Amino acid sequence: MNVNRAYKTEIDPNRVQRTLLEKHAGVARFAWNWALSRRIEEYKLTGKSSNAIEQHRQLNSLKPTEFPWMYEVSKCAPQEALRDLDKAFRNFFAKRASYPRFKSKKRGLGGFRLTGSIAVESGRIKLPRVGWVRLKESGYLPTTGKINSVTVKERAGRWFVSVQSEEQIVVLKNQGPAVGLDLGLKSFVVGSDGLSLDAPKPLLRSINRLRRLSRNHSRKQKGSMNRRRSAKLLAKLHYQVSCQRADFIHKTTSRLAKTKSVIVVEDLNVGGMLKNHRLARSISDAGWSEFVRQLEYKTAWRGGLVIKAGRFFPSTKTCSGCGAIKGEMPLSERVYSCDGCGLVIDRDANAAKNLLSLSSASSARFQACGDLPLGGSAKQEPSVANGEQVSENGSNPPGSIATGESRRILTYPQDST
Repeated sequence: MNVNRAYKTEIDPNRVQRTLLEKHAGVARFAWNWALSRRIEEYKLTGKSSNAIEQHRQLNSLKPTEFPWMYEVSKCAPQEALRDLDKAFRNFFAKRASYPRFKSKKRGLGGFRLTGSIAVESGRIKLPRVGWVRLKESGYLPTTGKINSVTVKERAGRWFVSVQSEEQIVVLKNQGPAVGLDLGLKSFVVGSDGLSLDAPKPLLRSINRLRRLSRNHSRKQKGSMNRRRSAKLLAKLHYQVSCQRADFIHKTTSRLAKTKSVIVVEDLNVGGMLKNHRLARSISDAGWSEFVRQLEYKTAWRGGLVIKAGRFFPSTKTCSGCGAIKGEMPLSERVYSCDGCGLVIDRDANAAKNLLSLSSASSARFQACGDLPLGGSAKQEPSVANGEQVSENGSNPPGSIATGESRRILTYPQDST
């Protein structure tokens, strides 16, 4: 199976190379802002806007006279920026993202993407117009395989490269057990097998220091050297928080993908949950969406299966022993007590066991019918049929979906073999 993998690592450019990287990032930022302003003007005058190909032709015609300094960098930097803007508008019209905004140098130097003559050796990488740049971590980037592109970004005064390469991997069937995972704020993840990991909460641990640095930064005079220094300190702390979150998510998802064959998670509406302003910061700090995203592709690489339970599946309200469903269960109630069978169990553990009950029927049906290839993901969305009733006592057999027949949507990993 052919897959596209990205490898991110830090580079150690010298002074000349750092200047060239800053020029590339500045040209890419300028091309984005120039194209965005032209699109806005064209739409106001004609009601239409040009695409990336047309704007690239316009930019090339203006380079010799108005923008001769753009010849100092690789042609890929502005070209890829125009393509990114075109993709941003497609996402906006598809209602997947907000309207594209202008990029400011105050928010950081940004980054750029390069294609063409790119080579990787042990301890260094060759970039167009920049040359061989030393890597801070040798032996991590792949030296074989086809390199599609390289994205270079600046973050808190440090430069990183993300190498996207096309590789061919052999997917073997994962022989590990199945597990149901319940995501939360107090405990980041609770498994049906007894797994319980506390949320690292990197933002909460650094919130006092962030507030202090933010106050100091706001009191500095705009345009002064002291304000620039305070901005760097604030950016470094924000980067440290994001690294702590990413490290925890990567280690947890890799551990689960290696040891579990079937993983059942909830399809959480994170965007809707963020509207609760009392919990919005804690939800954003947890990183649930990134956790599920990494879990899907890592499990697919290792021959496992990820099943997403429907958003209306009552995993918390359903008894994992007899299948009875409670009417209301507020967040303050952390222990599930069943009135039917007398089961007393932790709220999150009960939800994880209910999610696990979906794995046996779903994985058996998918693999028996040949609907799902090795290393895929499935989504279950329960829907109630008109006039359908639950049993008289409000209970269902363990492992059944109380809301009726479920609709399954399958997604497959990219496979060009």
